[in-house]
Amino acid sequence: MAFSEIEIARYKKEVGAYVEQKRPPAHIRKELDIGFRVAGQSVEIFEIRPRWNDPEVIIEHPVAKATYVKRQNQWKVFWQRADLKWHGYQPNPTVASLKEFLAVVEADEYACFWG
Repeated sequence: MAFSEIEIARYKKEVGAYVEQKRPPAHIRKELDIGFRVAGQSVEIFEIRPRWNDPEVIIEHPVAKATYVKRQNQWKVFWQRADLKWHGYQPNPTVASLKEFLAVVEADEYACFWG
């Protein structure tokens, strides 16, 4: 079941504020930017940049993902490994709120999100 419109608006506001403070200066954003999306039961943060060998092609590089599990009333935290699959983030596999998810991503204890 997807989020309600009210939840989507709240999540977009919360994650949008985090992403906005992480974005590079405006003059750099054509080369590197940060975005997010809310889809289904998940929130995903990603980098946006032109492809190295074809600058006309814009690619997204995943940074972090949180998926809400309603039955457990918690968010599962994921990072994408080199195999291009999402894996649970072992230091904090679940958090109680989206705010906690953003704190985990910002702390990046194992350098899995921001490198």
